[in-house]
Amino acid sequence: MTPDPALRERLADVDARITDAARAAGRDPAALTRIVVTKFHPARLVADLAALGVTDVGENRQQELTGKRAELPNLEGVRWHFIGQVQTKKARAVRAASDCVHSVDRERLADALHGAPPVRTGVDDVGAQATPLDVFLQVNLTDDPARGGVPPAGAEALAAHVAAHCSSLRVRGVMAVAPLAQAPAAAFERLRLAADAVRRVVPDAVWMSAGMSGDFVEAIAAGATHLRIGTAITGPRPGRR
Repeated sequence: MTPDPALRERLADVDARITDAARAAGRDPAALTRIVVTKFHPARLVADLAALGVTDVGENRQQELTGKRAELPNLEGVRWHFIGQVQTKKARAVRAASDCVHSVDRERLADALHGAPPVRTGVDDVGAQATPLDVFLQVNLTDDPARGGVPPAGAEALAAHVAAHCSSLRVRGVMAVAPLAQAPAAAFERLRLAADAVRRVVPDAVWMSAGMSGDFVEAIAAGATHLRIGTAITGPRPGRR
């Protein structure tokens, strides 16, 4: 099935805006990873995106991620990012279905992901090696402790724990959602400072997952490497028009 022309146009428009924002910030657009968030959309949309050259998609809910991967067993060249909050009891399922998890925000969750059976590489089990799971440490940029994420002051300690005790996880950087009531630029500056702290422990944790449909320009200016963009590309979510 040919992808919807409107989907193609929205994708091209966002990519052009990403390129413009990167160049305005003096950055190489090719160094940015655009993740298309397909929350609530059917699995066929992921297939359409892949046909348009999309290599990274994101999901917020474990059941939806697991289900879509099961519906698309032969889809190649797509990296699946889990970007929602993770319940410790679902760590096994999240690890099984994810290539990258953006929301590690506490030691207990890191330990649970580390303890889950890792995905194996190789044709068979003989000589196969576990593939490390790429993770971001989620930082809470609000004053509400009920929101997901470690406080900025705790990011370095969380990174130290993962590095010391969770060898099957690979800390890639930090992630955050800009608070609605604050200017995105100021919020992302706080995230950048947390990223600096994490790199004191894990020097190669240079990724930053920040920026969504409404604020990815500010995120790029602040140094984001991974952009989580949903409706600007996918259009309205089913049942939420």
